[in-house]
Amino acid sequence: MNTLQRSLSCVALLSLPLLATAGDQTANETQRASTSRGSSPLVEKVRQATARYKDIGVAIAEGWVAATPCVSGPNFGAMGVHFALPARVGDGEIDGAEPELLIYEPLANGSMRLVGVEFLVLAADWAENNPGGGAPSVDGHLMHFVGEPNRYGLPAFYELHVWAWERNPDGFFADWNRLVTCNKQPAP
Repeated sequence: MNTLQRSLSCVALLSLPLLATAGDQTANETQRASTSRGSSPLVEKVRQATARYKDIGVAIAEGWVAATPCVSGPNFGAMGVHFALPARVGDGEIDGAEPELLIYEPLANGSMRLVGVEFLVLAADWAENNPGGGAPSVDGHLMHFVGEPNRYGLPAFYELHVWAWERNPDGFFADWNRLVTCNKQPAP
């Protein structure tokens, strides 16, 4: 088990109270899903690949585990609660139809709403699997480098957010979303 998988396992154990409050999306919350003008092939691919995870119960049943509490932005906005699929994390591969993380926003009624995904690859794993060098990309979208140390306690990694289910005024691929909030995150 690599460092990232061990870290995710520890965080998952600490996040069990969060899972107890997770629920289905309501019709009104589903209507908030991204309907902005325009899109991109990657956003459409992500929507097709993750539509079933709008029901967080399906994600949990398929092995997705809470990897972070709700992540809020340094100045404004948030990302949300990240759920990881351990089999995909640490494999050193990037596939636009297979994100490593699902991102949910906690809601006032205790349920969770799917807002996007995050693609993630450890820098060391990427370098090992791609000796030719260069930064990774997801279907032509260059990933962002996050050095070490970082707020997640992970080794250096590359990441890319895709806001497929919540409109983001700053674009589909911005890290933070001003329309997502952690204000409803339940206390542990």
